[in-house]
Amino acid sequence: MEYFDAIVIGAGHAGCEAALALARTGNKTLLLTLNLDAVAFLACNPSIGGTAKGQLVSEIDALGGEMGKNADKTMIQLRMLNSGKGFAVQSLRAQTDKIEYHNEMKRTLENCENLFLRQAEVVDISCIDNGNKIIKTALGVSYECKACVFATGVYLKSQIIIGDYVKDSGPNGFSNAMLLSNSLKNLGIELFRFKTGTPARINGRSIDYDRLEIQKGDEKLQNFSFMTKSKTNNKAYCYLTYTNENTHKIIRDNLDKAPVFSGLIKGIGPRYCPSIETKIVRFADKERHQLFLEPESLSTSEVYIQGFSTSMPVDVQEKMIRSIKGLEKAEIMRDSYAIEYDCINPTQLNPTLELKSIKGLFFAGQINGTSGYEEAGAQGIIAGINASRYIANKNQLILKRSDGYIGVLIDDIVTKGTNEPYRMMTSRAEYRLLLRQDNADLRLTEIGREYGLVDDERWQVFVDKKKKLEEIFKLLNKKFKKEEIEQLFSENNESLPKESMTVKEMLKRSNIDAFKIDEKLHVFEGFDFEIVNEMNIIVKYEGYLKQQQEEIEKFKKNEMILIPEDFDYRKYHGVRIEAVEKLENMRPLNLGQASRISGVSPSDIAVLSVLIKKHTEEKNKKK
Repeated sequence: MEYFDAIVIGAGHAGCEAALALARTGNKTLLLTLNLDAVAFLACNPSIGGTAKGQLVSEIDALGGEMGKNADKTMIQLRMLNSGKGFAVQSLRAQTDKIEYHNEMKRTLENCENLFLRQAEVVDISCIDNGNKIIKTALGVSYECKACVFATGVYLKSQIIIGDYVKDSGPNGFSNAMLLSNSLKNLGIELFRFKTGTPARINGRSIDYDRLEIQKGDEKLQNFSFMTKSKTNNKAYCYLTYTNENTHKIIRDNLDKAPVFSGLIKGIGPRYCPSIETKIVRFADKERHQLFLEPESLSTSEVYIQGFSTSMPVDVQEKMIRSIKGLEKAEIMRDSYAIEYDCINPTQLNPTLELKSIKGLFFAGQINGTSGYEEAGAQGIIAGINASRYIANKNQLILKRSDGYIGVLIDDIVTKGTNEPYRMMTSRAEYRLLLRQDNADLRLTEIGREYGLVDDERWQVFVDKKKKLEEIFKLLNKKFKKEEIEQLFSENNESLPKESMTVKEMLKRSNIDAFKIDEKLHVFEGFDFEIVNEMNIIVKYEGYLKQQQEEIEKFKKNEMILIPEDFDYRKYHGVRIEAVEKLENMRPLNLGQASRISGVSPSDIAVLSVLIKKHTEEKNKKK
């Protein structure tokens, strides 16, 4: 039986990041996938990033991950979402070449030292006396490993549903894993049944683009990866159209055929990404719904209809699509479908993504009840880092909510759980003004270096950026006379000062930013867009950033009060019975995590703080 330090099951976005993290930190790693053609497959929308998701991608990159670099290499259009709003909610979104994204990631895996990629179906996992795991495949081959990462996505007992047609299958016609769920149940792991879906793909040649609203990419944008220095050029357009009353009538007339309403679909779907038939029922007063037409690749005519997920029968799907402006002659190439699958209850995990009941077993991605490539990749890199630390018998990494969106994501699912596919949103992050996409490297690269994923090249890029920021901040004290800034202020509807002003004072004006100053006064010549933008945000939001930093310091106090592993909640009085049950079940690591458990009140936390101190004192007296 061949031995590996670690085995990763599943080569989707979580599995790729986990396997690369393990291999790059020196572990002999086996990555098993049902189908090599499904490596890093974009099963739904052909894009990376989006609101809050762009932050996740840049955080993965800052820690030393691959998703951001891969997205930059394969993007065909780049846009900044929420550009008209504050920097706290702005997020990059790349339309990627679906085919090239898969090819590029697979190539990266194949060329990674210590990483072995193999096509196989895992059917069983068992633990042996020394704590190692035995992984068995459908062909009867077994492997032994010290750590295992489950990143099985939506493939566990998955079923495709279209109308009354049901088939045991993974996404896009790929085979699924029918036996592994039972093995997890035998280990005492609680499973849920969730559901998601994907829209139809239509032939681009059958679209009347002249009747649609064109959506061009943005220029002069920061890339996802802090390592990408070449300019990424937009290579394709997206288009905008809308449903109409006729579309809605077709849907309403056929609701009895919709599996989501007929009862055929049992799994719980994502509230924030509902099917089009659910939208029509839920938002009956809306006259239309926005749809984006997105090219899947530069090498295919397939076009993705974002916002038009459905599980209606194929004849109804065709009527629905052809009722839409510009799609009257649309030719469907791939039918839309819903997919149900098994996933675990994520409250069974520690914030390290290690299973509480079995050491060395980690879970990442949609198997944890989340949705989205970016959420999966974020969990994958943390699971990979921590599996590596487990193998080396070192302290594992826990990112706090104040460290990044990744910290928020993991804390949410392991502390609060989820009763639907979890999606990351900016509103979930309390400190989102500090957790911006542009400063992910400043927040996390030192952590990535400490845990062995940031190589010398990336570290030097980080050090150089910090040096340039120090240099550009020195320029803020430069003064300009009233007559020198008169045109700048006049053109931007700002009242002219009575005397000279420093650059920093100018930046405090609402209608003036660093780029406008540089255009007129050439203050920041020689500095990259990334550096100027970073400085501009820090100065503009200086007061708010300081306020959030103070809030974080308060937050950290509770995070630092650790709850002893042997703490008996039932031994002491003062905490409500309901809270005791929740705390016993969850076994939070610290007072901060305990405070975020549903059903645990602030008064419970106040009492618990005193009891932890009492417990520690009693323990010290016995020594």
